[in-house]
Amino acid sequence: MVVTRRAARAVSATASVVASAVASAVVLSVTAVLGAGAVAVAAPALPAAPAASVEPAESVERVASAERVAPVAAIVPEADVSHHGHVVLWDAGLAVRVRTENHGPASLAGVTVRVRTSVALAERQELPQNCLQTDRWTVLCRTGALRADGAQERLLAFELRLAGRPDEVVVWVDTLWNGGAADRNPENNDHEVLALATGDEYVF
Repeated sequence: MVVTRRAARAVSATASVVASAVASAVVLSVTAVLGAGAVAVAAPALPAAPAASVEPAESVERVASAERVAPVAAIVPEADVSHHGHVVLWDAGLAVRVRTENHGPASLAGVTVRVRTSVALAERQELPQNCLQTDRWTVLCRTGALRADGAQERLLAFELRLAGRPDEVVVWVDTLWNGGAADRNPENNDHEVLALATGDEYVF
């Protein structure tokens, strides 16, 4: 069989057209799968990546805790509050006198003095404006600001009416609140005194 040059060129052109058509069909089919505008590129298969190791939540928490910076402890002021005075019991009356001082080293914006009795108080009391009866046995009083040098003192003086006429009464005087300061010498602000119904002064 003799193939002329013209026939060979025609066969070659036909093969090119067929190859082009097949390539277009492949591109169209890949485009339809990947989405419009996607370009199909033949890429060699890659080996699967090794699975990432996942640390337990406990380990992660330990690391996070170790990296945290410990909070700085708040500085607590230090003061030395002292209460001294006397009580007098007669009939149904109890006189209370308290002198409050602060020996520092920090000054205080105020102190709340608590006075408690072993005998119930009468329902109605006449107290200074800075004092308040909280229950049948307790009275609270504010002192006001106290400097740290101990030279400044606050005086509390009032009379309590008792519910009866006891022969004796125990009186407790202490600090309920001092602004959050640390007091390393509580002995001079925490007192217990027994007063007999003699009209005498019982000092604390």
